[in-house]
Amino acid sequence: MTDPTAYVNPFVGTQDGGPDYGHGGGAGMTFPGAVAPFGMLQWSPDTVRTAGGGYKYEDNRLYGFSLTHISGPGCTGAQDIPILPISGVIGSSPAESSYHQTFDHRAEAAEPGYYRVTTDTGVTTELTASTRSGSARFSFPPGKPGTVLIDLTGSVNGVDDAEATIDGNTVSGWAHTGGFCAAPSRYRVYFHVVFDRPVTGSGVWQDNTVRQDTMVRGSAPTRRTDSGELAVHGKGCGVYLQFDADRPVHMQVGLSYVSVEGARRNLETEIGTTDLETLRAATRNRWRQQLERIRIGEGDPERLRIFYTALYHCLLQPYVFEDADGSYTGFDGQVHRVRPGRHHYATFSGWDTYRGEAQLLALLVPDVAADIAQSMADDARALGDVWDRWSHQNTITGVMNGDPYHSIIASTYAFGARDFDAAGALESMRAGADRIGEKSGYTERPGNEEYLRLGYVPGKVSDTLEYCLADFGIAQLAERLGDAETHRRFMHRAHGWQRLFNPRTGWIQPRNADGSFPEPFDPAATDGYVEGNGAQYHWMVFPDVGGLVELMGGRDRTTARLDDFFTELNAGAHRPHAYLGNEPSLQTPWLYAWAGRPDRTQDVVHRVRTELYRPTPDGLSGNDDLGALSAWYVWSALGFYPVIPGRAELFVNQPAFPEIEVTRSSGQQITVSAPGVCDSLRHIRSLSVDGTATTRAWLPESFARDGGHLDFGMGPTGDLAYGTAESDAPPSFDTGRLPTND
Repeated sequence: MTDPTAYVNPFVGTQDGGPDYGHGGGAGMTFPGAVAPFGMLQWSPDTVRTAGGGYKYEDNRLYGFSLTHISGPGCTGAQDIPILPISGVIGSSPAESSYHQTFDHRAEAAEPGYYRVTTDTGVTTELTASTRSGSARFSFPPGKPGTVLIDLTGSVNGVDDAEATIDGNTVSGWAHTGGFCAAPSRYRVYFHVVFDRPVTGSGVWQDNTVRQDTMVRGSAPTRRTDSGELAVHGKGCGVYLQFDADRPVHMQVGLSYVSVEGARRNLETEIGTTDLETLRAATRNRWRQQLERIRIGEGDPERLRIFYTALYHCLLQPYVFEDADGSYTGFDGQVHRVRPGRHHYATFSGWDTYRGEAQLLALLVPDVAADIAQSMADDARALGDVWDRWSHQNTITGVMNGDPYHSIIASTYAFGARDFDAAGALESMRAGADRIGEKSGYTERPGNEEYLRLGYVPGKVSDTLEYCLADFGIAQLAERLGDAETHRRFMHRAHGWQRLFNPRTGWIQPRNADGSFPEPFDPAATDGYVEGNGAQYHWMVFPDVGGLVELMGGRDRTTARLDDFFTELNAGAHRPHAYLGNEPSLQTPWLYAWAGRPDRTQDVVHRVRTELYRPTPDGLSGNDDLGALSAWYVWSALGFYPVIPGRAELFVNQPAFPEIEVTRSSGQQITVSAPGVCDSLRHIRSLSVDGTATTRAWLPESFARDGGHLDFGMGPTGDLAYGTAESDAPPSFDTGRLPTND
């Protein structure tokens, strides 16, 4: 096949691709810059108009190329240490002279591991990256000096403090920042920069006043050190270095969350004297190796671009957080050391990624997934068994709701990624889930006292269902580890969703503390729900969909309700239909399997893949949230999806390509054959697993762990013998299920 990196378009998701429903806008919020697979350094352009990923395709003004980013969030974070090359000398006041650089997308290009743009002033910036460090080349127009600005306090949410030192052609420093999604969390990021030739001038600015390369006396924050270095410290500060424009200026940078010395060592270890083009080729080759874990025999070029771009986005984050020597700063603020040969990872959008992205990593790169699980457990242990929901760097943010890391760890283990301390993680998970109130300044489960006493959180459907799913994950991991008592106890808790089912309305809905249901009930109402409504959260009982089908009155009624639900695919939170530009609806197309109508799943999946995903900047209809939406496309294109968090059964749909080969980093292979599959032949007529015919629209956990071969027979319509029998129904985990009159 063609090198898959040729199909990746890093600009996908940077432009609005759907309506703004108030949950982060209608764009993927991705970034197009240079990054290695799971790379700590994510060097990318930032536009003046803010976006979760730092880059808004609709804007043509750049304020810098910062070193850290988050791919796909609906609110801002990171974008630390913006670096901006300009033509000419710096003025007397950055506040009076705007250094924003305009550009045209026609003068811009990106590929995995590389980004380039020429601004309207004629300055060309090229960026590439290794895991913890990167290389840039700035080409300036002749006739004026070239100047590189390093804005120490340019993080998107501001900084509390910052410092930098210029020593000839090197700059080192740090920034103390944070504030992801307005959280109070803070972290410190360090950098070390080396230019390839002497400077012709340098200086600093402080509080929007530029100071040239001269001695500053007294106690001002700008000072000369004893060795003659120029240093600046405080807020509103930065440094600049000036060069002759007769040839390109090369810059290398190392990043660390431990120390300036760690940033310097990272740069020396990973890049040293390697030139930009060599590093660019090496990083692109690393991307090729990762993307080739899924090989497509043939396919429509447009769909290949959607697919491999989605896979690329899934492999950006979480990212390596330890330095090259294995040291990292933990959630307790102390320096720890990762196990030799392993990685400590950071930035987990748990609420989003437990629904498919975490499982995709566990399938493709179980070594990475196991390290992620260990990283989560180590972070929790550092705070006394406190588990976050959405961690940024080495800080708790508490963003979103639920307790999703438990599902991620359970899913990771279920998919066979087991090289982590699962028993220690289970002990810590259990402690966190049983806790009432605050610890280490954070409440893991608001409302947990009522949840444990009543079996639900009054007035909070989202919180209840999220806790039930987390408890199911704990129960599943406990059973796999032989802890029968924990399995029994948490399975009982996992069925708390039943207490929210109102038989009078046929809906899961908010319930009062006294046991009554508020009336009337509107499925489109959003009170008691997070980024959704009653119609969307009604289906989020994935471990026991069979139980929900029974309560709803059987398969036919369930099918009718699902059909109505999917009359709109991306309806937003205020209409009682699917919202597939956001995470709570992601698994719902496969729920038809419990109703005996997998052919309807195939129809819905086809519509979503063709209507909500494109290979263009506007190709995502909602925030990608560190790969959550992209993972949906990758899974569906393979021909199956992991519907039940904490488990590894795969629910079948039609593949997007005739021939697919998946090779896990642990060696197992999955091959998929669907001759002739296309828009007109998109229904499953037959399926065999390892040569044995099956009518089930789901695969056992052993298939995901051990690999195997799927043969699809495709046609213009489905075979009503496929997946329709009661005996074909997927598993529903009814241990701990409550009596129907409870």
